[in-house]
Amino acid sequence: MPNPFSTAPVDTASRRPEPIPLTVLTGFLGAGKTTLLNRMLRDPALSDTVVIVNEFGEIGLDHLLIETVDEDMILLGAGCLCCTVRGDLIATLEDLLRKRDNGRIAPFRRVVIETTGLADPAPILHALIYHPYLAMRYRLQAVVTVVDAINGAATIDVHPEALRQVAVADQLILAKEDLLSGGSEALRARLHAVNPMAPIHGPDIAPTDLLGGFFGLDGKSEEVRAWLGAEAFPDHDSHHGHHHHDVNRHDAAIRAFTLTSDVPVKRAAFEMFLDLLRSGHGPKLLRLKGLVALADEPDRPMVVHGVQHVIHMPVQLAAWPDEDHRSRLVLIVRDLEPAFVTGLWDAFLGRPRIDAPDAAALTANPLAIPGA
Repeated sequence: MPNPFSTAPVDTASRRPEPIPLTVLTGFLGAGKTTLLNRMLRDPALSDTVVIVNEFGEIGLDHLLIETVDEDMILLGAGCLCCTVRGDLIATLEDLLRKRDNGRIAPFRRVVIETTGLADPAPILHALIYHPYLAMRYRLQAVVTVVDAINGAATIDVHPEALRQVAVADQLILAKEDLLSGGSEALRARLHAVNPMAPIHGPDIAPTDLLGGFFGLDGKSEEVRAWLGAEAFPDHDSHHGHHHHDVNRHDAAIRAFTLTSDVPVKRAAFEMFLDLLRSGHGPKLLRLKGLVALADEPDRPMVVHGVQHVIHMPVQLAAWPDEDHRSRLVLIVRDLEPAFVTGLWDAFLGRPRIDAPDAAALTANPLAIPGA
Protein backbone atom coordinates (compact mmCIF):
# COMPACT_ATOMS: atom_id res chain seq x y z
CA MET A 1 0.00 0.00 0.00
CA PRO A 2 1.56 3.34 -0.97
CA ASN A 3 2.46 5.85 1.72
CA PRO A 4 0.96 9.24 0.86
CA PHE A 5 3.62 10.90 2.97
CA SER A 6 6.39 9.65 0.69
CA THR A 7 5.60 12.41 -1.80
CA ALA A 8 6.10 16.11 -1.32
CA PRO A 9 3.18 18.01 0.20
CA VAL A 10 0.79 19.56 -2.28
CA ASP A 11 1.96 23.02 -3.22
CA THR A 12 -0.97 25.25 -4.11
CA ALA A 13 1.36 27.43 -6.18
CA SER A 14 2.19 24.61 -8.56
CA ARG A 15 0.78 24.43 -12.08
CA ARG A 16 -1.48 21.42 -11.57
CA PRO A 17 -5.18 22.34 -11.36
CA GLU A 18 -6.60 23.02 -7.94
CA PRO A 19 -8.18 19.79 -6.63
CA ILE A 20 -11.97 19.65 -6.72
CA PRO A 21 -13.54 19.43 -3.23
CA LEU A 22 -15.51 16.21 -2.71
CA THR A 23 -18.03 15.55 0.08
CA VAL A 24 -19.32 12.09 1.03
CA LEU A 25 -22.92 12.03 2.24
CA THR A 26 -23.76 8.97 4.32
CA GLY A 27 -26.37 7.83 6.83
CA PHE A 28 -28.33 4.72 7.69
CA LEU A 29 -31.31 3.45 5.68
CA GLY A 30 -34.23 5.83 6.06
CA ALA A 31 -32.18 8.41 7.95
CA GLY A 32 -33.24 11.29 5.70
CA LYS A 33 -30.46 11.57 3.10
CA THR A 34 -33.03 11.84 0.30
CA THR A 35 -34.69 14.91 1.83
CA LEU A 36 -31.32 16.57 2.36
CA LEU A 37 -30.19 15.75 -1.19
CA ASN A 38 -33.34 17.29 -2.67
CA ARG A 39 -32.70 20.47 -0.70
CA MET A 40 -29.12 20.53 -1.95
CA LEU A 41 -30.18 20.03 -5.54
CA ARG A 42 -32.65 22.95 -5.33
CA ASP A 43 -30.15 25.38 -3.83
CA PRO A 44 -28.94 27.89 -6.47
CA ALA A 45 -25.70 28.29 -4.48
CA LEU A 46 -24.82 24.70 -5.42
CA SER A 47 -25.46 25.13 -9.14
CA ASP A 48 -21.89 24.19 -9.98
CA THR A 49 -22.08 20.90 -8.05
CA VAL A 50 -22.12 17.33 -9.34
CA VAL A 51 -24.11 14.90 -7.19
CA ILE A 52 -23.41 11.18 -7.63
CA VAL A 53 -26.21 8.80 -6.62
CA ASN A 54 -26.86 5.09 -7.10
CA GLU A 55 -30.23 5.49 -8.82
CA PHE A 56 -32.08 8.59 -10.01
CA GLY A 57 -35.34 7.07 -8.80
CA GLU A 58 -34.14 6.97 -5.21
CA ILE A 59 -34.38 10.72 -4.77
CA GLY A 60 -37.48 11.50 -6.87
CA LEU A 61 -35.97 14.01 -9.27
CA ASP A 62 -38.71 14.10 -11.92
CA HIS A 63 -39.97 17.58 -11.05
CA LEU A 64 -36.43 18.98 -11.04
CA LEU A 65 -35.31 17.81 -14.48
CA ILE A 66 -34.23 20.15 -17.24
CA GLU A 67 -32.49 17.89 -19.72
CA THR A 68 -30.66 14.63 -20.04
CA VAL A 69 -26.96 15.10 -20.80
CA ASP A 70 -26.46 11.39 -21.45
CA GLU A 71 -27.92 8.13 -20.18
CA ASP A 72 -26.26 8.49 -16.77
CA MET A 73 -26.40 12.24 -16.27
CA ILE A 74 -29.11 14.88 -15.98
CA LEU A 75 -29.01 18.64 -15.57
CA LEU A 76 -31.36 19.90 -12.88
CA GLY A 77 -33.42 23.05 -12.50
CA ALA A 78 -31.02 24.75 -10.09
CA GLY A 79 -28.06 24.01 -12.39
CA CYS A 80 -26.75 20.98 -10.48
CA LEU A 81 -25.59 17.99 -12.46
CA CYS A 82 -26.81 14.66 -11.14
CA CYS A 83 -25.30 11.39 -12.30
CA THR A 84 -25.54 7.72 -11.42
CA VAL A 85 -22.61 5.45 -10.75
CA ARG A 86 -21.40 4.01 -14.05
CA GLY A 87 -20.06 0.55 -13.27
CA ASP A 88 -18.04 1.62 -10.28
CA LEU A 89 -17.31 4.91 -8.59
CA ILE A 90 -13.78 5.23 -9.98
CA ALA A 91 -15.06 4.99 -13.57
CA THR A 92 -17.75 7.58 -12.84
CA LEU A 93 -15.28 10.06 -11.31
CA GLU A 94 -12.86 9.57 -14.22
CA ASP A 95 -15.70 10.03 -16.72
CA LEU A 96 -16.73 13.30 -15.04
CA LEU A 97 -13.20 14.67 -15.30
CA ARG A 98 -12.99 13.65 -18.96
CA LYS A 99 -16.27 15.43 -19.79
CA ARG A 100 -15.22 18.48 -17.76
CA ASP A 101 -11.78 18.73 -19.39
CA ASN A 102 -13.25 18.24 -22.89
CA GLY A 103 -15.85 20.95 -22.37
CA ARG A 104 -18.79 18.53 -22.68
CA ILE A 105 -20.12 19.62 -19.29
CA ALA A 106 -19.72 22.89 -17.38
CA PRO A 107 -16.65 23.05 -15.11
CA PHE A 108 -18.17 21.93 -11.81
CA ARG A 109 -16.57 23.19 -8.60
CA ARG A 110 -17.50 20.41 -6.16
CA VAL A 111 -18.75 16.83 -5.99
CA VAL A 112 -21.13 15.19 -3.52
CA ILE A 113 -21.27 11.37 -3.36
CA GLU A 114 -24.31 9.79 -1.72
CA THR A 115 -23.56 6.35 -0.32
CA THR A 116 -26.03 3.52 0.17
CA GLY A 117 -27.51 3.28 3.65
CA LEU A 118 -25.42 0.30 4.72
CA ALA A 119 -22.16 1.62 3.32
CA ASP A 120 -19.00 2.16 5.29
CA PRO A 121 -17.47 5.31 3.73
CA ALA A 122 -13.89 4.06 4.15
CA PRO A 123 -13.69 1.94 0.94
CA ILE A 124 -15.03 4.87 -1.10
CA LEU A 125 -12.39 7.16 0.36
CA HIS A 126 -9.72 4.49 -0.07
CA ALA A 127 -10.50 4.18 -3.78
CA LEU A 128 -10.38 7.94 -4.17
CA ILE A 129 -7.19 8.60 -2.23
CA TYR A 130 -5.05 5.77 -3.61
CA HIS A 131 -5.98 6.24 -7.26
CA PRO A 132 -2.96 8.20 -8.57
CA TYR A 133 -4.91 10.43 -10.96
CA LEU A 134 -8.07 10.93 -8.90
CA ALA A 135 -6.02 11.75 -5.79
CA MET A 136 -4.48 14.61 -7.77
CA ARG A 137 -7.78 15.96 -9.15
CA TYR A 138 -10.15 15.50 -6.17
CA ARG A 139 -9.68 16.17 -2.49
CA LEU A 140 -11.92 14.91 0.28
CA GLN A 141 -13.64 17.88 1.85
CA ALA A 142 -15.88 16.31 4.47
CA VAL A 143 -17.88 13.24 5.48
CA VAL A 144 -21.46 14.26 6.30
CA THR A 145 -23.59 11.72 8.20
CA VAL A 146 -27.36 12.00 8.48
CA VAL A 147 -28.94 10.54 11.63
CA ASP A 148 -32.67 9.93 12.08
CA ALA A 149 -33.64 11.90 15.21
CA ILE A 150 -36.63 9.63 15.81
CA ASN A 151 -35.12 6.19 15.24
CA GLY A 152 -31.42 7.02 15.41
CA ALA A 153 -30.72 5.71 18.92
CA ALA A 154 -32.44 2.37 18.21
CA THR A 155 -30.59 2.04 14.89
CA ILE A 156 -27.22 2.67 16.55
CA ASP A 157 -28.05 0.07 19.24
CA VAL A 158 -28.67 -2.65 16.65
CA HIS A 159 -26.38 -1.78 13.74
CA PRO A 160 -22.66 -1.23 14.40
CA GLU A 161 -22.22 0.24 10.91
CA ALA A 162 -24.58 3.10 11.87
CA LEU A 163 -22.34 3.85 14.84
CA ARG A 164 -19.30 3.75 12.55
CA GLN A 165 -20.95 6.28 10.21
CA VAL A 166 -21.35 8.61 13.19
CA ALA A 167 -17.74 8.09 14.30
CA VAL A 168 -16.18 8.95 10.91
CA ALA A 169 -18.30 12.08 10.29
CA ASP A 170 -17.01 15.63 9.97
CA GLN A 171 -20.59 16.93 10.21
CA LEU A 172 -23.68 15.32 11.74
CA ILE A 173 -27.25 16.17 10.77
CA LEU A 174 -30.25 15.24 12.90
CA ALA A 175 -32.98 14.72 10.29
CA LYS A 176 -36.63 14.74 11.44
CA GLU A 177 -35.65 16.53 14.65
CA ASP A 178 -38.58 18.89 14.10
CA LEU A 179 -40.97 15.90 14.25
CA LEU A 180 -39.88 14.79 17.72
CA SER A 181 -42.48 15.19 20.43
CA GLY A 182 -39.77 15.21 23.10
CA GLY A 183 -36.33 16.74 22.90
CA SER A 184 -33.25 15.33 21.18
CA GLU A 185 -30.84 16.15 24.01
CA ALA A 186 -30.10 12.52 24.90
CA LEU A 187 -29.34 11.56 21.28
CA ARG A 188 -27.24 14.69 20.75
CA ALA A 189 -25.24 13.89 23.88
CA ARG A 190 -24.69 10.34 22.68
CA LEU A 191 -23.54 11.44 19.22
CA HIS A 192 -21.22 14.02 20.76
CA ALA A 193 -19.73 11.40 23.10
CA VAL A 194 -18.98 9.10 20.16
CA ASN A 195 -17.66 11.89 17.91
CA PRO A 196 -16.81 15.14 19.73
CA MET A 197 -15.14 16.50 16.57
CA ALA A 198 -18.32 16.74 14.51
CA PRO A 199 -20.76 19.62 14.98
CA ILE A 200 -24.39 18.45 15.18
CA HIS A 201 -26.88 20.36 13.02
CA GLY A 202 -30.65 20.37 12.92
CA PRO A 203 -32.57 19.46 9.74
CA ASP A 204 -32.75 23.09 8.57
CA ILE A 205 -28.99 23.48 8.08
CA ALA A 206 -28.15 25.34 4.88
CA PRO A 207 -26.66 22.89 2.35
CA THR A 208 -23.78 25.24 1.63
CA ASP A 209 -22.75 25.09 5.31
CA LEU A 210 -22.18 21.34 5.01
CA LEU A 211 -19.56 21.55 2.31
CA GLY A 212 -16.79 23.03 4.43
CA GLY A 213 -13.62 21.16 5.24
CA PHE A 214 -9.91 21.78 5.42
CA PHE A 215 -9.92 23.74 2.15
CA GLY A 216 -9.00 27.37 2.62
CA LEU A 217 -8.12 27.06 6.31
CA ASP A 218 -5.23 29.50 5.97
CA GLY A 219 -5.61 32.23 8.57
CA LYS A 220 -9.10 31.17 9.66
CA SER A 221 -8.64 30.14 13.27
CA GLU A 222 -12.36 29.65 13.96
CA GLU A 223 -12.76 27.31 11.00
CA VAL A 224 -9.69 25.32 12.01
CA ARG A 225 -10.94 24.98 15.58
CA ALA A 226 -14.34 23.86 14.33
CA TRP A 227 -12.79 21.39 11.86
CA LEU A 228 -10.65 19.85 14.59
CA GLY A 229 -13.54 19.89 17.08
CA ALA A 230 -11.17 21.77 19.37
CA GLU A 231 -13.95 22.92 21.70
CA ALA A 232 -14.63 19.27 22.56
CA PHE A 233 -11.18 18.97 24.14
CA PRO A 234 -10.68 22.11 26.24
CA ASP A 235 -8.20 20.52 28.65
CA HIS A 236 -5.04 18.61 27.86
CA ASP A 237 -3.07 16.49 30.27
CA SER A 238 0.20 18.39 30.60
CA HIS A 239 2.40 15.31 30.09
CA HIS A 240 0.62 12.98 27.73
CA GLY A 241 -1.68 15.47 26.01
CA HIS A 242 -4.67 13.16 25.80
CA HIS A 243 -8.24 13.33 26.93
CA HIS A 244 -10.98 10.81 26.26
CA HIS A 245 -14.70 10.33 26.70
CA ASP A 246 -16.35 7.22 28.13
CA VAL A 247 -19.93 6.39 27.18
CA ASN A 248 -22.39 3.63 27.88
CA ARG A 249 -23.57 0.64 25.83
CA HIS A 250 -21.52 -0.64 22.92
CA ASP A 251 -20.57 2.96 22.17
CA ALA A 252 -18.00 2.52 24.97
CA ALA A 253 -15.67 0.71 22.57
CA ILE A 254 -15.28 4.02 20.71
CA ARG A 255 -12.96 6.55 22.32
CA ALA A 256 -12.00 10.08 21.31
CA PHE A 257 -8.77 11.73 22.46
CA THR A 258 -6.05 14.15 21.42
CA LEU A 259 -2.29 14.00 21.05
CA THR A 260 -0.24 17.18 21.29
CA SER A 261 3.37 18.27 21.04
CA ASP A 262 4.83 21.63 21.97
CA VAL A 263 7.97 20.99 19.93
CA PRO A 264 8.05 20.43 16.14
CA VAL A 265 7.98 16.79 15.04
CA LYS A 266 10.60 15.24 12.78
CA ARG A 267 8.97 14.36 9.46
CA ALA A 268 10.41 10.82 9.36
CA ALA A 269 9.28 10.11 12.93
CA PHE A 270 5.78 11.34 12.20
CA GLU A 271 5.55 9.26 9.03
CA MET A 272 6.65 6.15 10.92
CA PHE A 273 4.17 6.82 13.73
CA LEU A 274 1.27 7.13 11.28
CA ASP A 275 2.43 4.17 9.22
CA LEU A 276 2.65 1.91 12.26
CA LEU A 277 -0.74 3.07 13.52
CA ARG A 278 -2.38 2.64 10.12
CA SER A 279 -0.82 -0.67 9.13
CA GLY A 280 -1.17 -2.29 12.55
CA HIS A 281 -4.46 -0.83 13.72
CA GLY A 282 -6.15 0.64 10.63
CA PRO A 283 -9.64 -0.81 11.17
CA LYS A 284 -9.57 0.45 14.78
CA LEU A 285 -8.53 3.97 13.78
CA LEU A 286 -11.92 5.35 12.74
CA ARG A 287 -10.98 9.01 12.33
CA LEU A 288 -7.86 11.13 12.47
CA LYS A 289 -7.51 14.89 12.04
CA GLY A 290 -4.82 17.31 12.93
CA LEU A 291 -2.34 20.08 12.38
CA VAL A 292 1.31 19.08 12.74
CA ALA A 293 4.40 21.27 13.03
CA LEU A 294 7.19 19.52 11.13
CA ALA A 295 10.76 20.18 12.24
CA ASP A 296 11.93 21.10 8.72
CA GLU A 297 9.12 23.66 8.18
CA PRO A 298 7.59 24.55 11.56
CA ASP A 299 5.97 27.75 10.25
CA ARG A 300 3.86 25.85 7.69
CA PRO A 301 1.64 23.37 9.55
CA MET A 302 0.66 20.17 7.80
CA VAL A 303 -3.01 19.22 7.71
CA VAL A 304 -3.49 15.49 8.41
CA HIS A 305 -6.78 13.86 7.58
CA GLY A 306 -7.70 10.18 7.72
CA VAL A 307 -10.54 7.66 7.86
CA GLN A 308 -9.54 4.21 9.15
CA HIS A 309 -6.44 3.01 7.28
CA VAL A 310 -6.89 5.74 4.65
CA ILE A 311 -4.63 8.75 5.21
CA HIS A 312 -5.27 11.62 2.84
CA MET A 313 -2.48 13.29 0.90
CA PRO A 314 -1.15 15.91 3.36
CA VAL A 315 -1.62 19.60 2.65
CA GLN A 316 0.61 22.32 4.05
CA LEU A 317 -0.91 25.64 5.03
CA ALA A 318 0.91 28.86 4.24
CA ALA A 319 0.89 29.80 7.94
CA TRP A 320 -0.60 28.82 11.29
CA PRO A 321 -4.23 29.96 11.58
CA ASP A 322 -3.78 31.31 15.12
CA GLU A 323 -1.24 31.78 17.90
CA ASP A 324 -1.36 28.10 18.92
CA HIS A 325 1.55 26.46 17.10
CA ARG A 326 1.37 23.08 18.86
CA SER A 327 0.93 19.90 16.89
CA ARG A 328 -2.61 18.68 17.60
CA LEU A 329 -3.98 15.31 16.49
CA VAL A 330 -7.57 14.32 17.26
CA LEU A 331 -8.32 10.59 17.02
CA ILE A 332 -11.45 8.47 17.28
CA VAL A 333 -10.66 4.78 17.79
CA ARG A 334 -12.60 1.57 18.39
CA ASP A 335 -11.32 -1.24 20.63
CA LEU A 336 -7.97 0.50 20.95
CA GLU A 337 -6.64 1.94 24.21
CA PRO A 338 -5.79 5.66 24.02
CA ALA A 339 -2.87 4.94 26.39
CA PHE A 340 -1.36 2.59 23.79
CA VAL A 341 -1.53 5.23 21.04
CA THR A 342 -0.19 7.87 23.42
CA GLY A 343 2.73 5.54 24.20
CA LEU A 344 3.52 5.24 20.49
CA TRP A 345 3.32 9.02 20.09
CA ASP A 346 5.65 9.58 23.03
CA ALA A 347 8.11 7.00 21.69
CA PHE A 348 8.32 8.57 18.23
CA LEU A 349 8.58 12.05 19.71
CA GLY A 350 11.54 10.86 21.77
CA ARG A 351 9.83 11.35 25.13
CA PRO A 352 11.50 8.82 27.44
CA ARG A 353 9.14 6.62 29.45
CA ILE A 354 9.92 3.84 31.89
CA ASP A 355 9.22 0.28 30.64
CA ALA A 356 8.31 1.47 27.13
CA PRO A 357 10.19 0.96 23.84
CA ASP A 358 11.70 3.91 22.07
CA ALA A 359 11.28 4.63 18.36
CA ALA A 360 14.37 2.64 17.40
CA ALA A 361 13.08 -0.45 19.17
CA LEU A 362 9.70 -0.10 17.47
CA THR A 363 11.13 0.13 13.97
CA ALA A 364 14.35 -1.89 14.12
CA ASN A 365 14.40 -5.18 12.21
CA PRO A 366 16.14 -7.83 14.36
CA LEU A 367 16.83 -9.90 11.22
CA ALA A 368 18.63 -7.14 9.38
CA ILE A 369 22.26 -7.77 8.47
CA PRO A 370 24.46 -5.40 10.53
CA GLY A 371 26.22 -2.85 8.36
CA ALA A 372 24.30 -3.85 5.23
